[in-house]
Amino acid sequence: MFLLTYYYDNTEYVGFLNEKRTGIIPALNVLPTVAETLDMVGLIEIFNNIDVEELKKAIKSCKEEIKLSEVKVLSPIPYPKRNVICLGKNYLDHINEVKSLKNVNSDIPQKPIYFSKIAYPAVGHGDVVDSHSHIVKQLDYEVELAVIIGKECKNVSLEEAEDCIFGYTIANDISARDIQTSHGQWHKGKSFDTFCPIGPYIAYKSNISFPPKLKIQSYVNDELRQNGNTCDLIFDIPCIISDIASGITLYPGDIILTGTPAGVGAGFNPPKYLKSGDRVDCVIEGIGTLSNTIK
Repeated sequence: MFLLTYYYDNTEYVGFLNEKRTGIIPALNVLPTVAETLDMVGLIEIFNNIDVEELKKAIKSCKEEIKLSEVKVLSPIPYPKRNVICLGKNYLDHINEVKSLKNVNSDIPQKPIYFSKIAYPAVGHGDVVDSHSHIVKQLDYEVELAVIIGKECKNVSLEEAEDCIFGYTIANDISARDIQTSHGQWHKGKSFDTFCPIGPYIAYKSNISFPPKLKIQSYVNDELRQNGNTCDLIFDIPCIISDIASGITLYPGDIILTGTPAGVGAGFNPPKYLKSGDRVDCVIEGIGTLSNTIK
């Protein structure tokens, strides 16, 4: 089951992809009691109170569809209620490639490294990323598996972590390396407007084996740059969720970016930073492709 937020007939809606991913079943068609103003976070909350298997049957049998080609696909959660939670240095090969950056320690972390990223809005598949070229001179990309939290949770064990997840999507942690290093911390350099493309869809957790072992790649203008697997996370998803939720309440719709593998622009010699007109394709097995062009 794949869920999406889309713009159709001058209105924003949420819905489900059909089995061929060619059409959309509006949530209103299979959940008739919901309001037309339902957003993705509201839909996620509904999942805690319905029979998901019965919903899958209703989606499969629904004959009223909208062609995917007739809508504008948005970020699944265009306006996250809280900052996006991010993991730094969570793939060993990525740690090794960025050790030349100023203010970036090359030691393997003993505990997860967190930072937050403003994404208000989070742009979606096909949207333009503003390079902010009057400020930023070293623009970089980072493909990441994003975890979407499904229910309110706090102080969860490793064994309970999977139950807290709603699904997974793709994110591109766009980064201004020069701003990131000159400030000595990562928040500003990763929080410029449009620096958090997310999408195109949320894959419901039953689509993906747990913990996810998915090929994760990025391409710049069709050149393969990153080529890893989520099984290589230093801190895996159960560890991340259990650790974050220790003393911190997570809520439905919270977004966690789990880190990026080697192959970012800063890791090349000389660096391969993004420039105006570049297209970045972030691909994760079992989810899809998130594509954005640099302005």
